[in-house]
Amino acid sequence: MSDLRHPQERLDDLCTGGRRIIQRTDRFCFSMDAVLLAHFPTLTGRERVLDLGTGTGIIPLLIADHAAAVTAVEMDPVQAELAARNAALNGLTEKITVREGDYRDPAALFSYAVYDIVFANPPYRPVGRGALSMGARAAARHELTATLADVIRAAAFALRHGGRLAMVHLPERLGEIIPALHAAGLAMKRLRMVQPRADRPPN
Repeated sequence: MSDLRHPQERLDDLCTGGRRIIQRTDRFCFSMDAVLLAHFPTLTGRERVLDLGTGTGIIPLLIADHAAAVTAVEMDPVQAELAARNAALNGLTEKITVREGDYRDPAALFSYAVYDIVFANPPYRPVGRGALSMGARAAARHELTATLADVIRAAAFALRHGGRLAMVHLPERLGEIIPALHAAGLAMKRLRMVQPRADRPPN
């Protein structure tokens, strides 16, 4: 039986241990940003991990072998269903738990102060900045459902004392990110700038 259930679904090989991922061409598909983010923090295999806005579950699939357990949260019901199917497709349902819901109400979705690391690949632009995408992809690119501050507050709720937030975002928003972290009781400890080419600025 085919793993695909919708005309716009596709099955992609992640080229890592036979892992595969189902995505929909009419929804947001993962980019290199998620891959870079998944490889940014060091994991020992003992961490309890939370992924905020998991999409189709790309980060949990990439880190599953290096974490004790992963909770993946997604607001979009279509993407959440794909994330759950992707965990099952790769035999990872005992390691990855997918929860559909709004992390602006974190207590309804996950426990307080129990996670060692939180991943976040949030929408990059506030509404009113940049060209607004249309359709189902819009919320993945613009802060239509959750703001930068919402993401950071949810992460702060979830993290244990000494836990880490790993996030990818635009360099131009550092002036907003640092005070938002401070307001949530977090502080930036490490920063990696990513350039598309050696002769291009970080983006």
